[in-house]
Amino acid sequence: MQGGSQPPEAIRPVEVADRVQWIGALDPHLRNFDIILRTANGTSYNSYAVRGSSGVAIIDTVKQEFTDPFLRRLEAVTRYDEITTLVLNHLEPDHTGAVPELLRRAPHVEICVSPRGVQVLRALLKDDFDSYTVRVVRTGDTVSLGDRRLRFLTTPYVHWPDTQCTYLEEQQLLFTCDLMGCHFCDERLFNDCVGDFRFSFEYYFEHIMRPFKRYVIEALDLIEPLDIAMIAPSHGPILRSHPREYITHYRRLVKTRLASEVGNQKTLLIFYVSAYGATSQMAYAVYAGAAENPGVRVSLFDLQVGEVTPFVDLIEEADALAFGTPTINGDAVKTVWDLLAGLVDIDTKGKLGAAFGSYGWTGEAVPMVEARMQGMKMRVPEKGIKIKLHPTEDELEDCRAFGRRLAAHLTGEVAAREIDISDLL
Repeated sequence: MQGGSQPPEAIRPVEVADRVQWIGALDPHLRNFDIILRTANGTSYNSYAVRGSSGVAIIDTVKQEFTDPFLRRLEAVTRYDEITTLVLNHLEPDHTGAVPELLRRAPHVEICVSPRGVQVLRALLKDDFDSYTVRVVRTGDTVSLGDRRLRFLTTPYVHWPDTQCTYLEEQQLLFTCDLMGCHFCDERLFNDCVGDFRFSFEYYFEHIMRPFKRYVIEALDLIEPLDIAMIAPSHGPILRSHPREYITHYRRLVKTRLASEVGNQKTLLIFYVSAYGATSQMAYAVYAGAAENPGVRVSLFDLQVGEVTPFVDLIEEADALAFGTPTINGDAVKTVWDLLAGLVDIDTKGKLGAAFGSYGWTGEAVPMVEARMQGMKMRVPEKGIKIKLHPTEDELEDCRAFGRRLAAHLTGEVAAREIDISDLL
């Protein structure tokens, strides 16, 4: 834990703003989150208590194993009978682990969730769901706490379908759930007090928010017009110093850089690995055919270099991808699979995809790659080309024609279509 002065369970509630208390939990020893994220500094599960003249609202809870310290902090700032509202901005287990026990102690509260959150809440509460008061809230809906008001903003897919943000109007305090959060544990809590968390902030964006960039943009469109004095996410430091700078930084992170360079051109990236030069010949032919189209900017990359991470940024902004791989032991080569696996961090839906390659015996690699691209919701309009051993000049012309067709699909010169998965077999 960055602060290091107290064990996590001993941390008292912390005043975030007037009558707003942090009552969350610290998890400094966590080193992996949801399997896919490394958490060198642990994380925090930020929960907040907001007191008004006629009630108290709890904003999110904590992971289940931290229920007891969470409830002790909650009890230090309010009685259970004072709680009128439980706002669940997101229902993943790290936000709702303490919900069943909290509801056992305060069954009278009104639970506020987004339209998509209801089904998740029902799954969480199971047979007890109908015994609670559940209110579905949308952008613009409000909850009164007497002299203070919470306003809701529906912000789906940042990063779950159920996500929303909550705005405390009088304090200009925005509870953003996972948005603008990060996995960084420091008992000092506030961004102007904790250690350097820049890496954690951007790492979190890359792995959590990046696949949902277009939804992040929509969320920012809702948030930016607000007067914001503080941003209180569900993980990591509370952003009380220069909160607007973090919104601006998110705008930079979601901005497409390539568009200003290519104008109205479409972009096609061709990646290949070649064992004996045959797939390489095919790749250059596909490249040459596609490059004949002035409306398409084509790039060619040899994956034999082994390092695939730098290509993910390029792929995110590209309109189409083509993968060339030989078939080795009945499979595509590992480097191609590594690159495809790396695409889980970006939105590939709707991108055009294609595959080609040489083989010696069976040629399974091309349809396997095509099936993977379709599984990633890419559009595969042309059945891939497989050539046994080294291509002849006629076969290379087939590859050039393949490239021309891919370019034509990109520019809309041919009607959009999708090959049937049965054609891949």
